[in-house]
Amino acid sequence: MLNAPFTYLLAFVVALGLLVVVHEFGHYMVARLCGVKVLRFAVGFGKVIWSRKLGPDQTEWALCSIPLGGYVKMLDEREGPVEPAELPRAFTRQSLGKRSLIVLAGPVANLILAIALYCGLFMHGVEELRPILGTPAADTAAARAGIESGDVVQVVNGRPIQSWEELRWEILRDLADARETQLQVQDKRGATQVLLLATHELGLDSLDRDPIRLLGLTIEPPRLPALIGRILPDTPAERAGLKAGDRIVAIDQQAVSMWSEVAQAAREAPGERLRLTVVRGNETLAITLIPALVEEDGRRFGRIGFAPQDDPSVREAMFATVSYAPLRALTKAVTQTWETSTFTLRMIGRMLIGDLSLKNLSGPVTIADYAGQSVQLGIPYYIKFIALISISIGVLNLLPIPVLDGGHLMYYLAEFLRGKPLPESVFAIGQRIGLALLLLMMSVALFNDLNRQFFG
Repeated sequence: MLNAPFTYLLAFVVALGLLVVVHEFGHYMVARLCGVKVLRFAVGFGKVIWSRKLGPDQTEWALCSIPLGGYVKMLDEREGPVEPAELPRAFTRQSLGKRSLIVLAGPVANLILAIALYCGLFMHGVEELRPILGTPAADTAAARAGIESGDVVQVVNGRPIQSWEELRWEILRDLADARETQLQVQDKRGATQVLLLATHELGLDSLDRDPIRLLGLTIEPPRLPALIGRILPDTPAERAGLKAGDRIVAIDQQAVSMWSEVAQAAREAPGERLRLTVVRGNETLAITLIPALVEEDGRRFGRIGFAPQDDPSVREAMFATVSYAPLRALTKAVTQTWETSTFTLRMIGRMLIGDLSLKNLSGPVTIADYAGQSVQLGIPYYIKFIALISISIGVLNLLPIPVLDGGHLMYYLAEFLRGKPLPESVFAIGQRIGLALLLLMMSVALFNDLNRQFFG
């Protein structure tokens, strides 16, 4: 079995490689359709470590030493002399419309990939947590709204939902718009009521502190017996000698019967000694362990390192398989991609005007972490992760920053308005400014990554 760091790295490399290839292939295909000669299709930057020339134009397909991006090099008069016979195939000789389409094709390819991935998932069916709410913490928006344990959310802001993820998404959109959330819930008695959740009371700075938790929304814990199903390696549970099949009947001489009681006791005692009474076969054992201290999103809690024994009936009650017919799946995939794209743009805008902290920027370390986590959860979650990052790459490349695709489109808009191309000096200055902005963004993102990894 692959170890965790290698799994995370492999998941990140596969995702990034796919997204780069799709993005650059969009540029490549539209360039070819427009009659432009492509000299090189490169994955990565820097020194070429492998290459092969293929096709009638002998396009060089290359892998480079720095695997953080890629590029398509086209025949271009600005980069050297071009044979007279090939001038019609130079990028610079194409009409403004063709050049714009070639530049736009990369980000659009990423968005199309996201739509295709979402559509496939929606048709295949995705296992999702049902939106069954747990008891909210006192003095939270959820408690004030009247939410009770076992309430099932059916409709949010007039939109029917089937999963916890859909509930989270609707709440994040309301948070961005500073508006309250209308929930239609069904309680344990079968009665339906409409509740108003004061989402608008949270500021945008809550985005980096888990706004769902701050609102008091939790998942109803599964009613599983305190029976151990799996021991994770190199954890307090393994070191203490616990085994799969053990039943925990008491913690510090307090009787327990449900898994949620064990989990809560562990979370509330990081670094503290717990005395477990365990039944193993016909034996009753006294086992002492100390939950490991875990820091996550500014919270400190304990973790023992075991998982409960699975109960199919409980799992069926907690999870639902969400699937759609092909046309409905395509419609939902387009909607999901559009809403995620516009949400991303709005959050970037909020960062630029100072309404949203730059701490929300993430770089390669965090992305690799999420890639590894998603692949360990299962292929559907990994596909969702790739779709989300593909949208982010598509949107970010459309920003009007020189050196990005959006910067080139900005130049072409200026050319359209002026009726002639901008001077080369403007391009040169823009490239330097764009590169500086890009390096600044990457530095902030990397700083945030390291801060999360080392300081929680």
